[in-house]
Amino acid sequence: PDDDVLDVACGTGDLAEAFSDARPRSVLGVDFTPEMLRLAAAKAQRRRRQGRPMPLYRSGDATDLALADCSFNIVSIAFGIRNVNDPRKALREFARVLRGGGRLVIVEFSRPRNTIIARLNDLYMRRVMPLTATIISGDRSGAYRYLPRSIDTFEGPEALAAEITDAGLEMATQERRTLGVCTISVARKPR
Repeated sequence: PDDDVLDVACGTGDLAEAFSDARPRSVLGVDFTPEMLRLAAAKAQRRRRQGRPMPLYRSGDATDLALADCSFNIVSIAFGIRNVNDPRKALREFARVLRGGGRLVIVEFSRPRNTIIARLNDLYMRRVMPLTATIISGDRSGAYRYLPRSIDTFEGPEALAAEITDAGLEMATQERRTLGVCTISVARKPR
């Protein structure tokens, strides 16, 4: 109940709403894309609050947050750090806005360690997902082919852990989930 939460690259606000369900003091979502923020704000307005705080949404850049030092207990970014232009700079910003003892939570795609699972995941990400997403959305721009390329160029959980430590945070845990398709990294800011 005393936590202030910042969700960076919040998109349409799904994670911000999940944080709101835990009833923190406040939730702020930041995203670079105004269209996403409009959808997130509309979603927040439609939802019945029943004691949950309404997330607020603001346009912003993960590498240059217009927020005060030490103003959040939790900073999260889900499936977005690989798309940030300068992840190291973003991690320094996250450390700056975290209060002492605060937590950074990063959820990001990763490459499964099991060869069979990795090959099945590659097939899905390179062939099945782009085709089905294109058919369902009607978007013929090729946007859905971007996701597997962005995952391939991302350094992975071990490199991310080193960058988090370089930003002045202490790694707490890294857990691979969904057969290694994604990894949850949690770090703390020293008190």
